Amino acid sequence: MPHVIVKLWPGKTEDQKKKLAQAITQDVIKVFQYGEESVSVSMEEVPAKDWVEKVYNPDILDKSKSLYKKPGYKPEDI
Repeated sequence: MPHVIVKLWPGKTEDQKKKLAQAITQDVIKVFQYGEESVSVSMEEVPAKDWVEKVYNPDILDKSKSLYKKPGYKPEDI
């Protein structure tokens, strides 16, 4: 724990996804002081045509109270 899920449009390279997973892992370790063995990161590609139905509505709109970074806003604006 924790497990971070990144949902993104298709098209990023495996190298980009690996670099992002590594950066997220390092930030989790730094901020929460967990060991690397406790952190997992997955990438879920969602086509743009499905974004509203599969990501925006269920994960952003319906869970807006649990978002720490909303789309279109800077963290300090939340």
